[in-house]
Amino acid sequence: MYRVVTTLLLACSAVAGCSRSAPLPEAAQSGSPSSTSAPAGDAQPVMGPERRILAVGDSLLAGYGLAGAGQAYPARLETALRARGINAKVINAGVSGDTSSAGAERFGFVLKSQPAPPDLLIIEFGGNDILRAVPPEETRANLDRMLGDARAAGLPVLLMGMLAPPNLGKDFKAKFEPIYPELAKKHGARLVPFFLAPVIGKPDLVQPDHIHPTAQGVDEIVAATVGDVEKALPKQ
Repeated sequence: MYRVVTTLLLACSAVAGCSRSAPLPEAAQSGSPSSTSAPAGDAQPVMGPERRILAVGDSLLAGYGLAGAGQAYPARLETALRARGINAKVINAGVSGDTSSAGAERFGFVLKSQPAPPDLLIIEFGGNDILRAVPPEETRANLDRMLGDARAAGLPVLLMGMLAPPNLGKDFKAKFEPIYPELAKKHGARLVPFFLAPVIGKPDLVQPDHIHPTAQGVDEIVAATVGDVEKALPKQ
C-alpha cells in the first residue's frame, strides 16, 4: 500500500494536481474531536438527534503516523460536522493494510456489531489492491458486494474513489478507474472521486513517508469533503 500511494502522489503531482478524481484507502478506531483546530469556520450550535456515520476503509482513515486517533480523518470529520451544527458521531472502522477483499469479508460483521444502524456509510478501499496488482475485476466485485450489502440494509453510502498509477499500464488504468463512478451510479451512492486531492503536490501536508497526510493534511481533506458528507446524510 505504501509504495503504491507514493506512486500515486508523485504521478498526480506530475499531472498538475489530478483535481478531485480518485481516493486512497486506510483506517482504524472510533472517532472523537481532537484538540487540534477544527477545519471549519464559525461554529454553529449542535442540534438534533445524533447522526451516526460509519467509516470503513484502510490506513488513510486509521490515522497512521499521527499523534492519535483524534487526528484521524473520522475524528476530524466529526469535529467539522459538529461545527456545522450537525450532531455527528463518526465511527472509524478502518484497518491499515486492508484490501477490498479483506474489507468485504469483515463488512457484514462491522455492520452487525454496531449498536444501531448508522445514518451513513463511508467506504474507502482500493489502494492495497493496486499494490498487490489485484485484477480490477476482483476489486470491482468486492466493492460491489459491500455496496450491495449496504443497499440491502437500506444504508446510504459515500464512496471514496481511487486512481491507478500510470506504471501499471493503460489497460489496468482503463479497467480500474471506472469502477468507482460506475458502482456509485449502480447503487445510488454518492462519490468523492479523489480522496487525497487536497494534499497532492503539497509536501508540507504529507508525512515523511510521502504517503500519509499530516494532521494539517487531514484537516485539508476534511475541509474538502465535509460538504459531500453533509449532502450524503439523509434528511431527518
